[in-house]
Amino acid sequence: MTKSSDIIGREDLKNIVVDDELDSKQMFEVTLEELTLIRADLACEFPDDYNYLSDAYILSVASKPYSKDPTIRRPLEYTMEKLRSVMVWRQEVNAPNMEARLRLANGPNDAREAIENPEEFTKAKALASSLNFGSMYWNGLDKEGRPVLWIRCNRMPWYPNVEAQVNALMILADAGIKLMPDGVTDFVVISDSNSPPPPNPQFMISLLKALIQGYPDRLHLLVSVPVGSIIQFVVNLLTPLMPSRLASKLTLISQEESKEKLSSILLHGEEDIPIFLGGNNDHDEFFPPEGQCINRGQGNLKFDYFGMVKRLEKILKEYSNKNKN
Repeated sequence: MTKSSDIIGREDLKNIVVDDELDSKQMFEVTLEELTLIRADLACEFPDDYNYLSDAYILSVASKPYSKDPTIRRPLEYTMEKLRSVMVWRQEVNAPNMEARLRLANGPNDAREAIENPEEFTKAKALASSLNFGSMYWNGLDKEGRPVLWIRCNRMPWYPNVEAQVNALMILADAGIKLMPDGVTDFVVISDSNSPPPPNPQFMISLLKALIQGYPDRLHLLVSVPVGSIIQFVVNLLTPLMPSRLASKLTLISQEESKEKLSSILLHGEEDIPIFLGGNNDHDEFFPPEGQCINRGQGNLKFDYFGMVKRLEKILKEYSNKNKN
């Protein structure tokens, strides 16, 4: 009998080369000279985007055991190829220009831009529309200073513009990554899985491809609460398509255990649990439903993307300063 995951996923993912990395905390030394060499190589090939990868992230990739021989460190050439593949993917999907695209959507609407580059203008408006659902945003940190990306499934569209929805997640991921404190290289995702829309296979596969190709080793933990039949179906569908190291980072918890589990993850414990998951933290103060939002410029953007970035930058600076002492 053919599995549903084989039907919708294997063909789409067959061209992605993924080494199923060891789930190991072992780290090998990487010299300053090697780091400088990697940096120089990236700067030469990707002069406009190489600073996207922090020294801490490069070191985290380079210092891991080699999957073919865990007793040694990854060869330098292997690490450089792995990092190059991330940067090539970013160019192919236009990741470095997503914020410029959002600013275009935010106006003022330029009739000349719409006429001269109608495809880009259309994609810009679609990106803003996907963010406007307010279904994904950064808010707060975990206990190790990792940014927390919240997903509100009940706000997800039933019939998403797949490209725009993936681009929305991409611009959010990049914003959080660029603001990470020194030494932090990954993030946490917490999904409010109440009332999710019906699974959209094309979106799920596109999202998984983006995570594998563009954000390797970036996800520290994905928590979904509460456990329900739709979420279990999605997990069962996607898990066989994932590298085992990525699959091991998915955690499903019940509504009854959510306070205890979330308190152990979030920086301020129970104080940080949002109202929609049984706590008292009002996320809707900054991220209300789309119908309660005002336009943030002269264009199509209602979601407070730029305010979110400023608030995240502030809390990350406060965390870094506190932990320096």
